[in-house]
Amino acid sequence: MKRQKTSWEGGFKKRGYHPPVSPSLLVAGGRSENPEPWTAASRFQDAIRTLNTLQTNASYLEQVKRERGDPQAQLEAMTRFLERSGLKAEDLDQLNIIHVTGTKGKGSACAFTERILRNYGLKTGFYSSPHLVQVRERIRINGQPISKELFSKHFWQVYNRLEETKDSDHSAMPAYFRFLTIMAFHVFLQEKVDLAIVEVGIGGAYDCTNIIRKPVVCGVSSLGIDHTSILGDTVEKIAWQKGGIFKPGVPAFTVPQPERPLDVLRERAEKSPCPLYLCPELDAFEEDGKPLQLGLAGDHQRSNATLALQLARTWLGRQGYLDISELKDLWLSSELPAKRTPPLAPAFKPGKAMMQGLQATVWLGRTQVLHHGPVTWYIDGAHTTSSVQACVRWFRKAALNEEKPADGSEVRVLLFNVTGDRDTAALLKLLLPCQFDYAIFCPNFTEVSTVGNADQQNFNVTLENVLTRCLQNQSHWNRLMEAKVGQDPWLSASPEVEGVGGWLKQAPLHGPPLFVPPSARPLNSNSLVFPCVLQALQWITQGRDPHFQPPASRGLHPHPAASSGAVLLQEASAIRVLVTGSLHLVGGVLKLLDPSLSE
Repeated sequence: MKRQKTSWEGGFKKRGYHPPVSPSLLVAGGRSENPEPWTAASRFQDAIRTLNTLQTNASYLEQVKRERGDPQAQLEAMTRFLERSGLKAEDLDQLNIIHVTGTKGKGSACAFTERILRNYGLKTGFYSSPHLVQVRERIRINGQPISKELFSKHFWQVYNRLEETKDSDHSAMPAYFRFLTIMAFHVFLQEKVDLAIVEVGIGGAYDCTNIIRKPVVCGVSSLGIDHTSILGDTVEKIAWQKGGIFKPGVPAFTVPQPERPLDVLRERAEKSPCPLYLCPELDAFEEDGKPLQLGLAGDHQRSNATLALQLARTWLGRQGYLDISELKDLWLSSELPAKRTPPLAPAFKPGKAMMQGLQATVWLGRTQVLHHGPVTWYIDGAHTTSSVQACVRWFRKAALNEEKPADGSEVRVLLFNVTGDRDTAALLKLLLPCQFDYAIFCPNFTEVSTVGNADQQNFNVTLENVLTRCLQNQSHWNRLMEAKVGQDPWLSASPEVEGVGGWLKQAPLHGPPLFVPPSARPLNSNSLVFPCVLQALQWITQGRDPHFQPPASRGLHPHPAASSGAVLLQEASAIRVLVTGSLHLVGGVLKLLDPSLSE
């Protein structure tokens, strides 16, 4: 029977988008009609498919928005789910938790902290979100994602227990993130970790991780604007949410913040009450002008590192692993200094274990550089205004430090996507100084149909939804380009113009100017939309990335307006690709560039 053309296909084609393959909507997971034998591998895959039948993050956010009139109900529901799974809130006290929130950098701060404490011979648990390639990444023991066998074991224990405790009053199953949070607590308790580092999902006060009653220490990384429909539309409102993780008598640390949100954090600490301290700059920990070596690149990681030093030292001191007697009475006191600004936490000389921990920290998808022959990948999951600004500073510095091709034929490519309620136009405007020759937009789907790739399935969005967003992003970018150089770029070729979209490449960043005749470059051909990450990478690499060879059977499907761009990419001595805007996009790219991450 002939397939009928859907209405959205015609609409996209009218707007100049032609999918190289026939797109299809994602379908829900579950058992196949011909189930495979109940092996360890199939047991794990069945666990992932079953997990995906719960609400994923996109749907969870919508639920939170609907319930925000009574957010306390979310924590109460989480407590009931925890109890139905066989645990009580007081059981979590045994985990010796470090609880960390913030808008940007909280994952990196947690990663630094975990690596430091592991250097002391401690068995660490680490719960974070989102995952990049496999959902197992969210629950780590000693820095490594739990095995498929361990994931399956604990998943089915928790899931079956929740199924068994359904009744007329408690018929629901927890949402995706809530379920994984409960499962993480089960894993850490069953595997008897010495401590658990728990990263807040969204906000703090009403985040489901905030059923934690007695953490050992709390941390707040840099604050900014994000998730405004849930947390509020000002940084002060967001700070109020973040400060909601403070607990009576539990030391809390934050990095330098703008004055007004810092006031809100101080007020939250006073109400708790708990001692709140500002972390000094990392310079204060460095002696003799020797900078501490960090495993994560970028100047913005220095504040995450200083937060990690304070969190690690405080945990070690409160648990009796270090002697901090001169601070113990102060930190265990519920009395706060009578100051408007939180006092500065004292700096100290980091020991060898701390310095080595900072240097050995690895956190995929954050300021990560991969050299693949002539193609260099710069990967950072920045998705807020402040984090994109930090990403731009890092990328420009990292790209300028690379050896320039003798012939000056360097091409810069942006691969971008966003999710949620973020202001795409504002984020893209921040990326203009990077002087990209091409801007590529695609959804976070690794392939158009992700059946069989259950870790990255999302049943709450359709291909039509995400492609519409990508076309809007492309439109924003094109308008920014036109505003920068005018409708005719040749009329704007003045010395102060640094170059846009491959029409004009100007020294010093790109070497000698390279002009491309207008006839060879269709209008807006420097911004392209692809239906998935795979096809975007196929076009960007043109077979020149030795780590990423498109399957011969699929061939390369050139974009209808991109043939001249393909020629430039094939001939360039260096291709520098920045992947940013979404951690989910970063995960899709890493999955294709490094297949070992899927093993």
